[in-house]
Amino acid sequence: MSVAVPLQRRVNAAIFFLVLVITTGLVSRCEADKAPVVPMVELSVTASAYNSLHGQGAGSDHALAAWGDRLAPGMQAIAVSRDLIRMGLTHNTEVTVEGLPGVWVVKDKMHRRWKRKIDIYMGEDLQAAREWGRRKVKIRFPRPPEKP
Repeated sequence: MSVAVPLQRRVNAAIFFLVLVITTGLVSRCEADKAPVVPMVELSVTASAYNSLHGQGAGSDHALAAWGDRLAPGMQAIAVSRDLIRMGLTHNTEVTVEGLPGVWVVKDKMHRRWKRKIDIYMGEDLQAAREWGRRKVKIRFPRPPEKP
């Protein structure tokens, strides 16, 4: 059994749906325009690569990072020199690295002797780390908030 719906009712429903879609789009666009713009820092650093293989690094647990994080192959993690930590590249800061896809996260820190340097975690892929070598790259990360 079907019920005939008058043409005017179908037109009204279509107009209501169209107005609803347009209003929703405008509201979401206005909210996106209000999103705060996060100022970014761009630095040129030396980037090398490292692995979590036996015989690399200090200690017996080669997957344990300096802040206590456990590194696992496939993670997009980096280690940073201590001077970069003072510049705002602290634990769990998200970083983009020139020449590498995606967002990398600060999970490890390096020895005090290194300056303006990052190490890119390559899991257990020794060949990938060797192919990366050492090179100058630009990194970008959010500017830390000003201290009062």
